[in-house]
Amino acid sequence: MTQRIRLAEMTWLEFDQRVKDDNPIIFVPIGSTEQHGPHLPLSTDVILPEGIALLVAPELGGIVAPPISYGYKSQPKTGGGNHFPGTISLNAATLVALLRDLVNEFARHGARRIVLFDGHMENQWFITEAADLALTDQRREGVNDLIVVKLPYWEFISKATEAVLFPDGLISWALEHAAVMETSVMLHLRPDLVRVDKIPDDKPAEFPPFDVYPFDLRPIPPHGVLSSAAGASVEKGKAVVQRIVPDIAAALRNYFAAMEL
Repeated sequence: MTQRIRLAEMTWLEFDQRVKDDNPIIFVPIGSTEQHGPHLPLSTDVILPEGIALLVAPELGGIVAPPISYGYKSQPKTGGGNHFPGTISLNAATLVALLRDLVNEFARHGARRIVLFDGHMENQWFITEAADLALTDQRREGVNDLIVVKLPYWEFISKATEAVLFPDGLISWALEHAAVMETSVMLHLRPDLVRVDKIPDDKPAEFPPFDVYPFDLRPIPPHGVLSSAAGASVEKGKAVVQRIVPDIAAALRNYFAAMEL
């Protein structure tokens, strides 16, 4: 019988047996509910890491946990800003506490390999903090073999894949929010959710090399997209997924194999 990939579709008995028999990698997709312009859904940062994790996990006999659908506050220079309606965010302490609890819970049930699979740039340092605190918690409990991996999927977009996405050159990954890469991968994974007729084609936003609080919203385009998404295509999205899925799987396989030596 084919093994189930989604934790939510398993019984507790099936999960317990998998953990005992296989020591599977547990993938926890972490995203956000955040504006992604007039053409992409608020759940883009959840759909992408979960969709990619569901493709990587079978390569490694892994399990994909239900995604975390809320993340840290959208920042003007990378996500357009938390002021957009529908952008529902967590305070840093809330996100850290949530992820810390999840890691501890998986460890309590015997999981020893956990990948925090990020799809929202603003989450990164809070994932780091949660992993650090959970590892400290587990060491106090006498668990010393837990490994937590923080993995932002976009880090596996190579220079060769960049050249496919941006034949005229990449402007800035920070400004790629809801632009060519995310729109392309959504066109490949969930074309039914892309409002193709509303894909924006405006010049890149320009920000000063410092941050101002309260945020100065003037440089942010009214639609929330920080650079043109007009170059997006299904073919580019497929190319991204076809390249990063085997690369992520190989990197994790090699890392955990080396840990066992």
